[in-house]
Amino acid sequence: HFILPFAIAGLSMIHLLFLHQTGSSNPTGLNSNYEKVPFHPYFSYKDLLGFAILLSALTLLSTFAPNLLGDPDNFIPANPLVTPPHIKPEWYFLFAYAILRSIP
Repeated sequence: HFILPFAIAGLSMIHLLFLHQTGSSNPTGLNSNYEKVPFHPYFSYKDLLGFAILLSALTLLSTFAPNLLGDPDNFIPANPLVTPPHIKPEWYFLFAYAILRSIP
């Protein structure tokens, strides 16, 4: 899930680059006279709505079901009275750790 936001951003840029140059109603890629046809904001509104839906879906997913996106070990409850096992203090800092652990 680390690469997903970058993939979405890249596909969005490709979409903005190519779709808005030719238009989605031009499947053959024929050159149309842009001076004759006024710009219609439908595609911009459609893009904004798509971004809003995608952002709200990702926000709801990460808020209400964060374990679906990755490893549930990332959500271990913290215990301030125990030093995590990956921290190996040096022997000359042990007195400071004991003093700091005694302060709530």
